[in-house]
Amino acid sequence: MTVSRSVAKMVHKKCRSAMYPFGNLKRLLIPDEHVSWNVNISYDPPEFESPTIKNKPWADPHVDDPQFSPNYNCIDGKVNRASFMGTYRVEEKRPLNPEGRTGLKGRGVLGRWGPNHAADPIVTRWKVSGGAKQVHSSSSLPILQFCAIQRRDCNEWAIPGGMVDPGENVSETLKREFLEEAFSVLDTDKEEALRNELIITDFFKHGKEIYRGYVDDPRNTDNAWMETTAMNFHDDSGESAGKFNLKAGDDAKNVRWIDIDRNLELYASHSSFIETVAKLNNAHW
Repeated sequence: MTVSRSVAKMVHKKCRSAMYPFGNLKRLLIPDEHVSWNVNISYDPPEFESPTIKNKPWADPHVDDPQFSPNYNCIDGKVNRASFMGTYRVEEKRPLNPEGRTGLKGRGVLGRWGPNHAADPIVTRWKVSGGAKQVHSSSSLPILQFCAIQRRDCNEWAIPGGMVDPGENVSETLKREFLEEAFSVLDTDKEEALRNELIITDFFKHGKEIYRGYVDDPRNTDNAWMETTAMNFHDDSGESAGKFNLKAGDDAKNVRWIDIDRNLELYASHSSFIETVAKLNNAHW
């Protein structure tokens, strides 16, 4: 089941906040009516490219580098420069955000010009007490929990996702990111790490696609943006991923099971994904 973009309620708001949070830089504030590139306005926002991405093997060169000639809107070697949103415009060698202006040009902290593809595994289980599902008093529906990480870069709680490596299948990214961020495989002995990976490999064969498309991410700029494939992996019995002892790793500060509720405040567009998962499983929201 793939949930449509309209159902997922994607927005273009967090990437138009007053400050770009990863460079302490003010964005040019853009009112809703001026977001579309089709609206002709005088527009000269500040430009930012973080020094943290310079010369990194996973990052593109600067767009003005004469040796850099990317093939936008398609698979470029092993790099996927195609967008789930369709064909995006390119002006003066710079791709334009398909959702419109953000008040900041350049790449910010993102490695790729154009779409930066990620994968978000939403691992869920039922909240159980005394062997029975707990039901929320306000909705009379069972309470669903999901595996959440606290990001180190902004301290916000999020789905344990990550970037798709060049040439990597999204299914592998989903599994890898969950193992790295929720199990800290780097800090686990080899025998335990292998056992966990075998369980997760089997568990991740049975996911449901929740969303595929643009993400309202605070890292987005006019010329670089996040897109993701979000999938729900549900442990209905609580005997698979749901029974694991979680351990934060990689860029996760903390990790824990969180009760799903409409009052949750999560990173980027993650609240929309979680709402969709709750409704898909007929759980409390």
